[in-house]
Amino acid sequence: MARNEIRPIVKLKSTAGTGYTYVTRKNRRNDPDRLVLRKFDPKIRRHVEFKEER
Repeated sequence: MARNEIRPIVKLKSTAGTGYTYVTRKNRRNDPDRLVLRKFDPKIRRHVEFKEER
């Protein structure tokens, strides 16, 4: 289906090394590169960058 091609499911992994991940969808047309978001990591109780895994 077109939905899966345009907005795939991606895993965001913490750069703090805790192994914590978020699962989200991204729009490939607006964000063709790997996604980097600043989100909360509950294992270290801080906001850190989360990078897209493939």
